[in-house]
Amino acid sequence: MAARRDEGLARELERAWADRVRANREQVERRSQVVEASDFYAPVSARFVADPRRSGDVVRDALLARAHAGERWLDIGAGAGRYALPLALVVREVIAVEPSPAMVDGLRAGMAEHGIANVRIEEMRWPPDGEPPHADVALICQVGYDIEAIGPFVDAMEAAAPRRVAVMMERPPAGYADPFWPLIHGEERISLPALDELLALLTARGSEPRISYLSRPPGRWPDEESLLAQLRHQLWIGQGSAADQRLVAEVRARLVRDEDGIGLPAEAARVGVVEWR
Repeated sequence: MAARRDEGLARELERAWADRVRANREQVERRSQVVEASDFYAPVSARFVADPRRSGDVVRDALLARAHAGERWLDIGAGAGRYALPLALVVREVIAVEPSPAMVDGLRAGMAEHGIANVRIEEMRWPPDGEPPHADVALICQVGYDIEAIGPFVDAMEAAAPRRVAVMMERPPAGYADPFWPLIHGEERISLPALDELLALLTARGSEPRISYLSRPPGRWPDEESLLAQLRHQLWIGQGSAADQRLVAEVRARLVRDEDGIGLPAEAARVGVVEWR
């Protein structure tokens, strides 16, 4: 028997999702010590650039295992092509939807560097104002956590393709900065919705999502300054400020080092690969 949509529960879950996203954003507006850039990702876009033929990326491998020659994939929030470019090596075409100019620049540079011509870039936010681009598979990878109107977002995704894939973490990707919020801002970070909330929402909407779990090692950075720059970005503080001086001291007291670089004490994070039709 096909799953049935529970309209009341779906609306309730959408409202709860929106409330979390709004509270998270309002917390930043209260506590930010810097002027927000017009392109939030401009200072950190380089971190999202990766070799499409790399090894050791479990998410990349999981997506390629689901991709087939002849398919068109729609990568919503493609960023600098971290997954759009590897997919383009396998499928007929990738439509990369991305609103950030800095990310689009990185994507174009990656296409040129690796000789990839079958990525069509759509510089826009999702959902689109009109008819969405159509594909065989619609993908969101580490996207959706901060989307306030999640219902229309998923509606457009489902209208765009018969197969849908979502890659989401059990905790939002920026969670590595959360322990520093009480130290810097005097309050706990309000977390964004993540994997469990997505699964509950899809089920309430009448889908029967299938999920596979992957384990990703804790994040690593090449050097201390790269890590600090990322933390300043997530904590909304300026370099050299009093808050930054506290941050530097706290980070240096917690740093861990291994063959992969430097990072913060953390457990491996579980990532869900969710599929639904």
